[in-house]
Amino acid sequence: MNTIINSSKAAERLNAICDAQPFVTRYCIRNLLTGETFGRGAEEETPSASTRKTSIMMAAFKAVGEGRLDLDEQIVYEPRFAEEVASGIFRYLTPGIVISLRDAITGMMVLSDNVCTKMVFERLTLEEVDLYCKSIGMTGTHHRFLIPPLALSPDHALGAVTTTTAADQVMLLQMILDAQTSKAAAEKLGCPADLCQFALQTLKNQVLRYGIHSRLPFETKVASKGGRGKRGRMDAGIVYCDGAPLYIIAAYTDQVPQALPDGTPGYTVSLETIGRLSRACWDEFQA
Repeated sequence: MNTIINSSKAAERLNAICDAQPFVTRYCIRNLLTGETFGRGAEEETPSASTRKTSIMMAAFKAVGEGRLDLDEQIVYEPRFAEEVASGIFRYLTPGIVISLRDAITGMMVLSDNVCTKMVFERLTLEEVDLYCKSIGMTGTHHRFLIPPLALSPDHALGAVTTTTAADQVMLLQMILDAQTSKAAAEKLGCPADLCQFALQTLKNQVLRYGIHSRLPFETKVASKGGRGKRGRMDAGIVYCDGAPLYIIAAYTDQVPQALPDGTPGYTVSLETIGRLSRACWDEFQA
């Protein structure tokens, strides 16, 4: 991680966006044109929600590269996969559908489908994914559950869910980006080059356009994975401009109230805050 900058025009603008809200916002942002990294609570542990799935994907690809998993493996959608699931489309579909592990990974990422997440995670273990994160330097990331319990309260403890840091997510996205051209980066991830390419393309295929995407020009390319937790919203991704990576941003809102004093739902404002942070980067880094 480059030295984190806390004082500059860009940092002041970013922090002002966070200061305007009655909840915690942690972020790590890297300007890919200059290498400067900006942070606010970037190394503080925070609920990961579905941003954890990027590391699950990479752990799965490592297992594929080692011959322990097969992307062409056929998986039957069984009713048990829909239990305790609150995201994605598969929970509404008729059991018996057969998809490949490759497609399950895609569903887990581009629609955050937790039926697909279960399909993928059943072929790994929590310990395997957690150790994978530690092995590539994501020491602030702790995988604790296959799927978080639906009955979690909004004030649940950190230890009740998988947690990460904004800095860890930027590190992971930077490695995936570097692995497109660097054999050393692909080796650090433990994944063959073609699967690193597939990983980046899968992140680019994201169809949910809130958070990072929301205030950028509509055609902007973003390789990202967002999340929805009981304590807040989060998003982490690589933003492109004119075909080239411009910045990496990982933003995590926490302790978000159910509603603000004016009645606006807290999640609405938390997603808008992430969108404003991303737009500030878009404006500042191209200036």
